[in-house]
Amino acid sequence: MTLKFRKNIILYVLLSFSLVACKATKNKTEVADKPNIVLIMADDLGIGDIGVYGQDIFFTPNIDRLAREGMQFNNFYSGSTVCAPSRAALFTGQHTGHTKVRGNGEFPLDSSKRIIPEMLKEGGYTNAMFGKWGLGLKGSTGSPEKRGWDAFIGHLHHVDAHFQRPDSLDVIQNGKMTKLNTPEGSYANEIFTEAAVDFIESSSHDKPFFLYLSLTIPHAELVVPHKFISNHMLSDNVSKYEPEKAWPEGRHYGAQKHPKAAYAALVESIDNYVGQIMTALKKKGYDNNTIVIFTSDNGTHLEGGRIMEDVDFFESSGPYRGVKRDLFEGGIRTPFIVRWPGEIASGSTSGFQGAFWDLYPTFAEVSGLNQEFPAVDGISFLPTLRDSKKQKKHEYLYWEFHESGGKQAILKDEWKAIRLQINTVDPHVELYNIALDPQEKNNIAAQYPDITKNLIHMMDSIRTHNQNFSFLKNQSQKHQ
Repeated sequence: MTLKFRKNIILYVLLSFSLVACKATKNKTEVADKPNIVLIMADDLGIGDIGVYGQDIFFTPNIDRLAREGMQFNNFYSGSTVCAPSRAALFTGQHTGHTKVRGNGEFPLDSSKRIIPEMLKEGGYTNAMFGKWGLGLKGSTGSPEKRGWDAFIGHLHHVDAHFQRPDSLDVIQNGKMTKLNTPEGSYANEIFTEAAVDFIESSSHDKPFFLYLSLTIPHAELVVPHKFISNHMLSDNVSKYEPEKAWPEGRHYGAQKHPKAAYAALVESIDNYVGQIMTALKKKGYDNNTIVIFTSDNGTHLEGGRIMEDVDFFESSGPYRGVKRDLFEGGIRTPFIVRWPGEIASGSTSGFQGAFWDLYPTFAEVSGLNQEFPAVDGISFLPTLRDSKKQKKHEYLYWEFHESGGKQAILKDEWKAIRLQINTVDPHVELYNIALDPQEKNNIAAQYPDITKNLIHMMDSIRTHNQNFSFLKNQSQKHQ
C-alpha cells in the first residue's frame, strides 16, 4: 500500500473519531466501562477450514488461540447460505423468513428496521466497518453512512467484493459516500486489515467501539499475495496439493493455476489478519476489555476454480454434508468463536444452538440496552458466555433460500426438516435427526410423518410475505 493511501485512511478515521466524540452525550465513565466489540467475518469459509474444528493440512494458529482463550461454539449457524441475507439476518436480528433482504442482489436494508450499529450508537459506541457490505448501494436506504457507521472503507456491492485487487474502494469521507482509488496491484484485504488496525490505534479509551472487519476471502477469486501462497508450493509451478485443476483466464474470476494451494493460502491469510487485529488490541491496552468474535457468513464455495474434490480434500465442510447454497449443515453451520477475558472461561466450548440473529440481542445486553425487541427473532447468548444456567433456548431456527428452485429448512431441537424445489412441479421434504445423524445421510421423513408434517406447518406459519422473495402459491402446501 502506498504511503499516500495509508495517510488517507488514517486521516478520515481520525476525523470520524473526532466528530463522533464531539457529539457524545453519555457520561464518559459509564461509556468507558462498556466492552469494545470486534466482529471478524470471513467470506465463504467452511467450518472445517479452522484448526480447532479439525483442519490439519493448513494452519490457523491465531484463530485457534482465540478458541483456547475463549469459547468455541460447536452448534452455531449462519444467517443464510449466501452472503447478503446472512449478513442481513445478523444486523437486523431477524431470520430469513422475516428479513427484507432474503437473497443476493440490489436489495437494501429496510429503513424502518434499526440495525446493530444504530442500536449500539445509542449505547455510546463508535462504529467502524472495513470490507464487504452488500446491504445497500450509495443513495439507498442501506448505504452505510445512513445506518450508524462512522467509518467505512470497502465494497458496497457484493460483486465488487469478488475481486482481490480492486482499482477503487467505497469510503465514508466527511459523512458522505465516495470512492478512493487504490494503488495498482494492492490487495483489498490487506487494506481492510490495515484500516482496522489504524482504527484501533486511533481510538479513545473514553468511548467504546464496534469494529466489523468483513473480509472478502476465501471467496471467490483465488488470488492471494505471494507471501502467503509460497508456503503451499514446492516450486513456482508445482503445488503441494497436486493434482491441481487450473482455472483459466477470461472468466469472471481471475485465473489461478493452483486452486487448492491458493485456497489454503487465503485461509492462512485470514489467520494472519486476525493476528494483526489481536496485536493491535493488546498494544493499545484493549485486550482485556474487548469481545472478539470470529465467524464466517456461510459454508465453503465452489467458485473461481474450486471444485468439490477440493472441498473433500481439505474437508472444508468438516463432517457435514453440503456447501454454500445448500441448507444442509455444510452450507449453514459456521465456525463461531468468542474471546472475552475475565468473562469467558478460557478453553471453553458450547453446544448452544444459535444463529446470527442472536448477535443483535446479545450486543444489546452487552452494551447495556436491556430492552425488549419485539421485531427480533434472536435471543441473547450472554448467559452462555458467562457460563450461566439461565440461558434461554430457541423454539426453532429457520432459513429460506430462493435460488435453485427454492428451499426452506427448520431445526427444532434435534429434528431438521428441509423442503427442496418448492417452486417446481415436484417439491419434496427430507427429515433428519441431527443429534444422531449430523451428516444428514438418512432421510427419515417417511418414518416420522407426524413430525415431518408439524415442521412443514411451522415453515408455512413462520415466514412473512416478501414481494422480492416469494414461493409459488400452493407449492409450499404439498406434503402436509
